[in-house]
Amino acid sequence: MNYRHAYHAGNFADVLKHLVLTLVIEHLKLKPAPFRVIDTHAGTGLYDLTGIEAQKTGEWLSGIGRIRAEPFSPDVAEILAPYLACIQSENPDGTLARYPGSPLIARSLLRANDVLVVNELHPQDHAELAGLFARDNQTKVLHLDGWTALKSLLPPKERRGVILVDPPFEEAGELERLVSGLKDVERRFATGTVILWYPIKAPRALDRFYTAIAALNLDKILVTELFIREPTDPGVLNGTGLVIFNPPFTLAGKLRTALPALTTRLACDPGAFHVLDTRCPPARP
Repeated sequence: MNYRHAYHAGNFADVLKHLVLTLVIEHLKLKPAPFRVIDTHAGTGLYDLTGIEAQKTGEWLSGIGRIRAEPFSPDVAEILAPYLACIQSENPDGTLARYPGSPLIARSLLRANDVLVVNELHPQDHAELAGLFARDNQTKVLHLDGWTALKSLLPPKERRGVILVDPPFEEAGELERLVSGLKDVERRFATGTVILWYPIKAPRALDRFYTAIAALNLDKILVTELFIREPTDPGVLNGTGLVIFNPPFTLAGKLRTALPALTTRLACDPGAFHVLDTRCPPARP
């Protein structure tokens, strides 16, 4: 376990992933019944953008740094508002020095009767995560392999909720584990929403992943991808993707409005584009 998200916190992949997580949680809050958020690969929960790791890569500058640089149109701003409010709560003086990871974003959106379960295997990151939620009786912090945690937590007693599966992709076979994890969730928690994140360097390398997802024959799937450049160099992170099972019925419409603006703001070259599809593999321009 060498991966440390502190080097990548707030990058373009985080922007899309955390926006979608926020929109799903906000939809869950429309009903009074409690729900559970499960984060299987949680990281530390909060990142110092002035720290050595973030400054070394500077990835946040072309991610959340650009998103916060200037206002969006009113319709897009309304969709981004809950996500950006989470960022603002950690930077009350208006600067951008701290970036909340998915655990802290989720926790900031919970109501008094909702539950958060966060899991992190990396020893140092787990220690920081446990310290962040040490006095929080609505949050349970686990120290397990993410895939073990996923199986042990299903089904949640609330029978409502969202699961974020966001592995570090430092080992071979992570895409296959995403498919297996989704199959387990569909079997044991069919009413829940699942967000699976994956990095994109060479799009063709995902063909087997898409085929395996399609073979599950799931009725409710939404795939969204954001490419910040034309994917001609397989050695760099060109795009980010999410497969969402049981998406809220409002999610596709909100992403359809927000994605063009996000793509323009986050683009690194004229070849940037986005994808939104209910099929796997998704249709790309």
